[in-house]
Amino acid sequence: MVEIVAVSSDESGRRLDNFLNSRLHGLPRARLYQMLRKGEVRVNGGRVKQDYRLQTGDKVRIPPVWLEPPGETASISPASIERLRQKILHEDSHLLVLNKPAGMAVHSGSGIAYGVIDIMRAARPDIERLELVHRLDRETSGCLLLAKDAVTLRRLHDEFRAGSIHKHYTALLKGRMPKPRLELDMPLRKNSPRGGERMVVVDAAGKASATRLLCEQLYQDATLVDVELLTGRTHQIRVHTAAIEQPLAGDEKYGDTEFNKLMKAQGLKRLFLHAAKLQLPDEQLEISAPLPADLAACLAKLA
Repeated sequence: MVEIVAVSSDESGRRLDNFLNSRLHGLPRARLYQMLRKGEVRVNGGRVKQDYRLQTGDKVRIPPVWLEPPGETASISPASIERLRQKILHEDSHLLVLNKPAGMAVHSGSGIAYGVIDIMRAARPDIERLELVHRLDRETSGCLLLAKDAVTLRRLHDEFRAGSIHKHYTALLKGRMPKPRLELDMPLRKNSPRGGERMVVVDAAGKASATRLLCEQLYQDATLVDVELLTGRTHQIRVHTAAIEQPLAGDEKYGDTEFNKLMKAQGLKRLFLHAAKLQLPDEQLEISAPLPADLAACLAKLA
């Protein structure tokens, strides 16, 4: 049955895809975006894009969809639930910060039965509402921010857009960085080549994207850097560093094959990218996630 949902003031400013995802738990993300592309979802009777920002009073048409039964969360193992319980870095009445393990997707979809957000909802049934504030790639570890209510979610989204939340990553790059500090300012565009997987490319017609690199340690064949995201585009760090011919270690999509082989010989088994720190000045909060043991072991072999 078609459902018409009126957007409340608490939801105003929220992206349409995130609004739908919070109401259609169990629906694969691929199906959600298909609904948007085909116009099955409408706002005030018209088609809109997935990044449309909802306004108070908007009428959202949600078509009938098949969802996983409520008992599906039982398939999440107790070990997975306990693992994430142990990864909570900070929690207060409005938000929660996790140290996301590498190899774990943040949400379900594309053959992934459940992700971090699904596990945490199962782990914390005492929290009425729990939503992702931002995302990390599956192979990226580190600080992941979750909101406990719609007002906090909207406020944190506004702070991200305003640039008042600072995200720092620890990354290992190919070669030796020529300067102790680099400012990368290159517009990025999502590209979907025919018959191939979606890539992000540097393109003058893309969205403005800026990244700051600070050298932390020089090795013979690599550089450990602190990366500050000044914007938040898909695969921004990976594409920017590849564009200056210093791609991330272990990056199978944008990286250097020979460099990856060299780092694999040093024990690296995944992308060397860790969300090390979140600074939330408006909340007077700074959260850090320690470098995981696998990445620390790789550095020890390089020293």
